[in-house]
Amino acid sequence: MFADPRWSEALARLPDYLGSHVRVSMTALALGLAISLPLALLVYRKPTARTFLLGVTSIVQTVPGLALLALFYPLLLALSALTANAFGVSFSAFGFLPSVLALALYSMLPVARNTITGLLEIDPALKEAADGVGMTPRQSLTMVELPLAMPVIMAGIRTAAVWVIGTATLSTPIGQNSLGNYIFAGLQTQNWVFVLFGCVAAALLALAVDQLLALIETGLRFRSRARMWSGAIGLLVLLLATLTPSFSQSRAAYTVGAKTFTEQYVLAALLGQRLEAAGLSAAPREGLGSSVIFEALARNDIDVYVDYTGTLWANQLKRTDIKPREQLLDELRTALAERWKVKVLGVLGFENAYALVMPRRRAEEFGIRSAADLAARSGSMTIAGDYEFFSRPEWAALRGAYGLNFRQQRQMQPDFMYAAVASGDVDVIAGYTSDGLIAKYDLVALSDPKRAIPPYDAIVLVSPKRANDAVLLQAIEPLIGKIDIATMRDANLRAAEPGNTPATTARWLWEKIGKR
Repeated sequence: MFADPRWSEALARLPDYLGSHVRVSMTALALGLAISLPLALLVYRKPTARTFLLGVTSIVQTVPGLALLALFYPLLLALSALTANAFGVSFSAFGFLPSVLALALYSMLPVARNTITGLLEIDPALKEAADGVGMTPRQSLTMVELPLAMPVIMAGIRTAAVWVIGTATLSTPIGQNSLGNYIFAGLQTQNWVFVLFGCVAAALLALAVDQLLALIETGLRFRSRARMWSGAIGLLVLLLATLTPSFSQSRAAYTVGAKTFTEQYVLAALLGQRLEAAGLSAAPREGLGSSVIFEALARNDIDVYVDYTGTLWANQLKRTDIKPREQLLDELRTALAERWKVKVLGVLGFENAYALVMPRRRAEEFGIRSAADLAARSGSMTIAGDYEFFSRPEWAALRGAYGLNFRQQRQMQPDFMYAAVASGDVDVIAGYTSDGLIAKYDLVALSDPKRAIPPYDAIVLVSPKRANDAVLLQAIEPLIGKIDIATMRDANLRAAEPGNTPATTARWLWEKIGKR
């Protein structure tokens, strides 16, 4: 089983992903404790204030973890721009900082609740005794109440730690490496080894931290210094062990970005392999959202990635007019350079456009060949798209151009959509023209006669700080113009086959195009 390259690749990435996961979780937990403990101590004697604190922290828990993490990215991005304009100082809103802040908020409720509960449940006679011997309220708190409440407080810290470690797996889309990278990548590429590996690793980490904190808790409960020190030293060893990979990584490493679908993982692996073949150190940053990844590139948080002209035209430039392919590319190249100092290195050679896709048999049965033909029947049909599609300008343009009005809209993992439409769970999907799953499931992409959707040529983008990096540009240049649509479809199919990974598929892709 472990001869499967998916296991070896998963193990090879473990030091980086585990180390990043521990660091962001521990930092967030420490920040959450630093905020929630003092607040709980300030309000526990004041009924109105403690009700307000517990109410606010409870509301935070009702916000889905991924939404809370994603919310901090644009907020910090705006704050960074504000500080840059006002003081000439900016900071990265990508990855670590938004993850820490969101996870810290998630940790506050169990700590605040258990601190307040532990202090309120202390026998009043003990407090009276402390008053009777002349202790001040501060002395009573620090010498009597807190020691007695500490086991309950530690139970809250244990709960917070497990919540934070679990939720940290959702930080991948905003640029924070974590054990969630396995899960996001595995779901997108149908690599169930990665999904299983990520889930088990995150669970084992949560259990390990929980048990080490349990040692501290029982040490406090039974006044055993040996248990307390064992737990504390164990946590310190875990943290120090995960710091090692970050120190060993080269500061000169190039960061390669990828969005959250199979093709992007393959292309990111291919870019990384070309950089390494040129003697450069490459580190992946995968599973990023469309807006997040471009902002990360423009702010030099990543160095290079592949995007699509139509996506940039509609989302970054906010353009709704459709230009001929070459004109659109020229205008886009100029706009990216002038506004963001981003370099368009070149076109890879294929287009990955959004297209409405349905089973070939049903399309022929109803005589549907284009989006215009589909409009008359859309009211009785269900459409599925990826997580971004229905909020993108392209969807609004399609609806406006053809009068599409589907009975229901559903969001799915991109690779799952094809099986869903083939099995009849949905009638139509917003697929990708370069996806080999269209042929695998005998589907057909409907034409767009009104050109509501712009061209989507795959282009290599380079960050401002790397725009004149001759070594990087020379390493990637051999890819320009070499990947046609048929080759990319084959690569996407291979990546989803058992035993293949984006890395092995990328090596196959290079062998194929390197001969041209």
